[in-house]
This record gives sequence, C-alpha cells and structure tokens, in this order.
Amino acid sequence: MKKYILLLTVLIATCAYAQDIPEKPSSDQLMHDYAGLLSEQQEKSIEQVLAQFARETSTQIAILTVNDFGGTSREDFAIKVGEKWGIGQKGKNNGLVVVIKPRVGNSRGQAFIATGYGLEGAVPDAVVKRIIDKEMVPSFKQGDYYSGIALAANRLMDLTRGEYTADDYLNETKGGGGFGVFGIIIFFAIVSFVMKASGGHRRSNIGGSSLPFWLLMSMMGSRSSGSHGGSFGNFSSGSGGFGSSGGFGGFGGGSFGGGGAGGSW
Repeated sequence: MKKYILLLTVLIATCAYAQDIPEKPSSDQLMHDYAGLLSEQQEKSIEQVLAQFARETSTQIAILTVNDFGGTSREDFAIKVGEKWGIGQKGKNNGLVVVIKPRVGNSRGQAFIATGYGLEGAVPDAVVKRIIDKEMVPSFKQGDYYSGIALAANRLMDLTRGEYTADDYLNETKGGGGFGVFGIIIFFAIVSFVMKASGGHRRSNIGGSSLPFWLLMSMMGSRSSGSHGGSFGNFSSGSGGFGSSGGFGGFGGGSFGGGGAGGSW
C-alpha cells in the first residue's frame, strides 16, 4: 500500500511540475507575452530583434511575461524554463531567461533574469540586479512594459557582445538614470528598420521616421552620465542585418546553474 501511495505522490508532483512550467514552444520564438502586456506589434518587434541577435551571436535571450510563477519562486521558474526549453547552445550555455509578472491589485510585480553558465562572467548577478532596478522597474511602475523590456534587452545584448564590460555598466549607472534613454532610441531605430525591411509597408506603432513626442522630451530632460560614446553606436551598426523575420534555428540545449537576480515594484 505504501508503495502505491509513494508512486501516486511522485505522479502528482510530476504533473504539477509539468503544469507549472510552460511547454517548450514548437516554433522558434523568444518573446512570449503570456500575460498580455504588449500589443501584437510590440511583441513581434521584440521577437524579430531577439531572433536576429540569436542568429548573429548564437546567444539566446528568451523573454516571458506571465500571470504567476506556477506556485514556485520567480528564480526557480526562470531557471526551470531555461532548462526545460534548453535555451542557449549546448556546451556554450549562452542563454538568458527574463521572466516578468505584472503588478495586479495588492500583488507586487516581479521580474527575474536567469543567466546560463557561459554568461555568468559577462553578466554577473550584480549587473543583472542593476538592469532590473535601473532599466526595467522605472518603466514597469508606469505600466510601460515595452520600454522596460526594450531597455533590458538592449543592455543584455550589449553586454554579451562585449560592447562594454560589467564594471563599465555598473560605474555608468551608479549615481543616476544612466544613459538608458539612448538605448531606447537605438532599439526603436532598429525595430523601425526591421519592420520596414521585413514587411514592406508595415509600420510599427512605436514610431516611423520621427521619434515620439514623449521620447523627444525625455531626451531634452535627461542628463548625460559620461557614457561610452561608441557603445550604442556599435549596437546600431549591426542593424543593417535586421531584415529577416525568420526563426533563429531553435534552442540548443543550454544549461543554467542558478545565476541571476530579481527585483519587484
């Protein structure tokens, strides 16, 4: 009898685990807006940039918005997604998982970024924490999930490319808002190019040839923080290849060892 009870317990635990973590997508997709925080166009724009980045570098950044963490912690959820989906390349372990749960009622919003083994040097936990606090949370507090995701994605891509070091980023963002607004500008420019190149006459709702009024005002009101002059210029120089909207070749079986950090608002 005890044997059957033990077997039943294991089966229930296995089923619960399967339900907690989303199934690995059948298609090549890195941006998954399960919580419905983005417009269709915004989700598609981010997906195209992440897919192109994966094709160019083999580093895979998966971003998920969810309504809850399935009864587990945000850290366990992110790591389990990374392991179950196999985000990153086997052997390189160059995957990143970004999970975001919005603030609803009295429930605080939460985010966690899990880093694969191979990226823990380029994106250490202290940098991950700073990205969440400086790039994501300020926008999320205003209900602007797209800008927060765009800023975080921009930082992660720059850091894993080696555009600047983790110490450089920590120093630049130590005292204030940093130069995050310029990251959004570059991200928007890339997205605009992507949408035009891959869709002909399609236009993104984040702007066409001119910047949105709120962004111009942010530029006028922002302070310069002595950032590296070439960091975002180098990032934008790769935008010429952002013309394909196809997949990135699929997840490669990367592993995660518990690196990363989280934040709330």
